[in-house]
Amino acid sequence: MNDAPRFVMIGGFLGAGKTTTIARLASHYRAQGKNVAIVTNDQAADLVDTLLLRAQGFDVGEVAGSCFCCNFDALTGTVESLSAEQRPDVVLAEPVGSCTDLVATVIRPLEQIYDQSFDIAPYGVIIKPSHGQKILGGEGQRGFSPKAEYIFRKQLEEADFVILNRIDELAAEDVEKLAGLLAENYPDTPLIRLSAKSGQGFEALQEFVELQGQFGQRVMDVDYDVYAEGEAELGWLNCQAVLQAAEAMDLDQTLMQLLNSLHKSFVEQEVEVAHLKVIGMADGVYAVSNLVSNADQPVLSLPSAWSGSQAELVINARVATSPEALERLVRDTLSAVAENTAAQIQVRALQCFRPGRPVPTHRLP
Repeated sequence: MNDAPRFVMIGGFLGAGKTTTIARLASHYRAQGKNVAIVTNDQAADLVDTLLLRAQGFDVGEVAGSCFCCNFDALTGTVESLSAEQRPDVVLAEPVGSCTDLVATVIRPLEQIYDQSFDIAPYGVIIKPSHGQKILGGEGQRGFSPKAEYIFRKQLEEADFVILNRIDELAAEDVEKLAGLLAENYPDTPLIRLSAKSGQGFEALQEFVELQGQFGQRVMDVDYDVYAEGEAELGWLNCQAVLQAAEAMDLDQTLMQLLNSLHKSFVEQEVEVAHLKVIGMADGVYAVSNLVSNADQPVLSLPSAWSGSQAELVINARVATSPEALERLVRDTLSAVAENTAAQIQVRALQCFRPGRPVPTHRLP
């Protein structure tokens, strides 16, 4: 029996549902009495996903400032820090949603270079229906450039299996149509149909990630020039702010007002949102709202039912526009929401930039 920690990495494009899926997997392993460590990843600090997972009681480390592949030592160092007090049975890793080539730059180095032994699980990549329909099916406005689509396709190409998420939001015929497109484009890649939110199809995912064998073998040719240009088309914003009101405000309504205003601006300015996620925190409770594309509507994915005079906000936005335009839009919208709620807004920290060129620490083809 292999007693090495199980390493489970779940990839996928921005907004595909990686965090929800990883939280469900973590809860499953925890219910089995296993020690679970989670490593999140972002191009900057202040990640909503990290806060959300920690709020659910999980042991979470964050690799910030670059992707796993470009900061391999930070990935392994974070795993070691999470293992310091109690050795994990399972390590769940969530890479940056705009990254690919993770088999050659993360999985292979873990197997061949890193001193600690890992039991490598099949590498799964999640897609959301709107991306599958737009990119694989060519339906309507594509939203992203061919260079960004290149990253999306490469993510699927290296997967041991693909997870079609949000099936609870689709008619049965639409699920089958997308499954057909995936089979046509990636005929040798198994497909799991899932709703990470409701748990539909989770048993199949659970069984697949527990398979034993040689995984992470699909090493690809990657044009790093196209890859870098695709990532650089996105403005990347992480923001911390505090909202202080003279009278009680409804946290859930405030988050939805913020996202609805931003969504309207994105549509009017014809800039595609790859992912927008906001967490509001106050008095030990939290609310989360999401927007995953211009074609969708903002969703309050986790209501708080809280009202009060002060709340902290963390905003993560990935939008196909310049960092300058994105920062201006977010600051203006925050000010407008504060004015509408008779509150004061204080931006405590804000980072807005384009991701730099990916330069892997190791690449083992």
